[in-house]
Amino acid sequence: MMALKGIKVIELAGLAPAPFCGMILADFGAKVIRVDKPRSHVWETLSRGKMSIIVDLKKEEGAEVLRKLCRTADVLLEPYRPGIMERLGLGPNVLLKDNPRLIYARLSGFGQSGPIATYAGHDINYVALSGVLSMLGRKGERPYPPINLLADFAGGGLTCALGIVMSLFERQTSGQGQVVDTNMVHGSAYVATFLWKSQGLPIWGGQRGENMLDGGAPYYDIYETKDGKFINQKEPAPAPKLSRTPGINIVPPSPKIGMHTVEVLSEAGFDAQEISKLLQDGVIDTYRKANL
Repeated sequence: MMALKGIKVIELAGLAPAPFCGMILADFGAKVIRVDKPRSHVWETLSRGKMSIIVDLKKEEGAEVLRKLCRTADVLLEPYRPGIMERLGLGPNVLLKDNPRLIYARLSGFGQSGPIATYAGHDINYVALSGVLSMLGRKGERPYPPINLLADFAGGGLTCALGIVMSLFERQTSGQGQVVDTNMVHGSAYVATFLWKSQGLPIWGGQRGENMLDGGAPYYDIYETKDGKFINQKEPAPAPKLSRTPGINIVPPSPKIGMHTVEVLSEAGFDAQEISKLLQDGVIDTYRKANL
C-alpha cells in the first residue's frame, strides 16, 4: 500500500517541472496518465510508472475527451502559459464545475497574471527574477546558476507536488477541490527563504563567494576524491522514506507515447465505437512502432 494509492492524476505533457511533479505523485502510488500531443516526440526522462495517451486538445472533440477524463480525476496538472487552457475551453471554471473535487494544478514560469505572465522563459530567467541568482557564484565571478535544479525542480515541480498533496489533504475536510497556482519565480524565492532570513548572521557576513556556505570557507568547498572523480549516483529512489506506506522500491518502465490510449479511454467509459471514431477522426492516437 502506497500513500497516494487511489489518486488519479491527469498530467498534460511538458518538460522538466511538470513531469517531475507527476513522477513524484506516481512514485508514491498515484495513477498518473500523461496526455501527449499527436505526433509528439517527448524526450523527457521523468515518466517512470506513468501511462500515456495521445489526444489532440486543439480539436473540440479532443477537449471533450479531456473534460470527460477530468470528471473522474483527482488532479489535473497543466504546464502551459496563462490563457491557453481557457482558450481550449478547459480552464478551472469549466473543469471545477464538472468536478468540484478536482485539484487543478497550474505550473508556470511567471504566474497566471501580471505584466510578464505570458512571456517565455527558462530556469535561469526565473532564478534571476527571484533574486536568488545574485547570491550564487564564486568571488570575483559573475553569478552562476545551479543548472536548472532551483526553479524547474525545487521551486517548480517539488513545490507544486506539495501544493497538490496539501489540497488533497484539505479536501478530506471540505470535500472541495481548488486551484494550485505554482510559479517558478515565487517558488525559487520561497525555497531560498533561509538565504534571505539569515543575512544578518555571521555565515553571510561578506559578499558573494566570501561566506561560510558559498565557497568562501575551505571546509565547505568541493574537492576531488582519490580516484579523480566526485561522488554521484544513477537513478535516485523516491524520497522521503515512509515507514508504513513507502514509495516504489523497483523503478517501473517509462511508457511509449500513446501506448495506453485505448485502455484509459475504455476505463473512462468510452465504448469501442466511440474510440474507433476518435481514432479515425485523428482526435486521439495510439503508440505506433517506427518502421525501420
